[in-house]
Amino acid sequence: LAAAPDHNGTAYTLSNAGFASRQRRREEGGFYFADLVAQVSDLSPELRVRFTSPHPKDYPPPLLDLMAERHNVCNHLHMPAQSGSTSMLKRMKRGYTRQAYLDLVLNQVMTRLPDVAISSDFISGFCGETEEEHDDTLSLMELVRYDQAFMFAYSMREKTHAHRTMQDDVPEDVKKRRLQQVIDVFQRNVHEKNRQVEVGKFRAVLVEGESKRSRKAGYDGPMLWQGRTDQNKRIIFPVEHCWDDAPLREWIRTTSNQQRNTINMERWAELQRPLLFDGPQVSLQKGDYAIVQVTEAKGHTLRGRLLWRTTLQRFSELNLENGRSDAVLHNLIRGAGASVPTLTTTTEPLHPPQEASESRISS
Repeated sequence: LAAAPDHNGTAYTLSNAGFASRQRRREEGGFYFADLVAQVSDLSPELRVRFTSPHPKDYPPPLLDLMAERHNVCNHLHMPAQSGSTSMLKRMKRGYTRQAYLDLVLNQVMTRLPDVAISSDFISGFCGETEEEHDDTLSLMELVRYDQAFMFAYSMREKTHAHRTMQDDVPEDVKKRRLQQVIDVFQRNVHEKNRQVEVGKFRAVLVEGESKRSRKAGYDGPMLWQGRTDQNKRIIFPVEHCWDDAPLREWIRTTSNQQRNTINMERWAELQRPLLFDGPQVSLQKGDYAIVQVTEAKGHTLRGRLLWRTTLQRFSELNLENGRSDAVLHNLIRGAGASVPTLTTTTEPLHPPQEASESRISS
């Protein structure tokens, strides 16, 4: 399909290179999906926009560039691979090869969005699947290291191309074995990746409310809440204390990276700790955004420490997810530890719950 300019004048194609599309371009004008995402994003800087796609072809460069530009378009993509084998993908009529998929993920998506989380779908035991084709799927998972995956054993459905032209000839015990291997590879990789990438990070979390873990029999610790990061990862954190992020923003605004990195870090942390942690504490409610530091990764669920209440706009301006001030903040937070008083002061929420929300779009 010939490229056509989008609303910013950038070449826009219906399919990525190496991906076939059955859609026909309309002769008359209209909006592209990236235009829709941009307009939804414009509704409010506090509205998270998350979208999904039934096919990995639907992520052209203008859409990826928009995600990189907009702080409220989530760093999460669902890119269903189904299989890592080119011959299997051809039988599935997926319209792309293994290499085209890898080029899109590794060379297009991850270079434009280095902090992106990618989820996918996989089917084990599709018609005629060989051990070599199954191994190709496992190796694809090792290369991409998915953050979330939906994995299933194949079952024939009526009125499909496979139902009309193929035989469901992989034995059930083989399907189950291969599916378990796919699950094992995913679980090992997601645990290692979260431990390497997430632990220590400061994440903006959309607060969802009390975690079910708080109500488990025998649990006698502080109340646990949960929320979602920009990458759509669930994080659980105790609600013991929380501050407003205004002092943090002022501290980052008035001190340079050079100042924070060249002076005695322990002494600096000692001087700055009262400014950031000894002020009035605030309350959280569902729909608020909070800065949570990831302290532990258990599979695809994260554990963290609640620090500051914030807004999506303000968090993007702090630039914490890109590593700014991380080293000094780690020292500050370590020193704030167990001596921090419990929540005693409450204020009105920063914004109504409905403003801190997610809008989900299916392309």
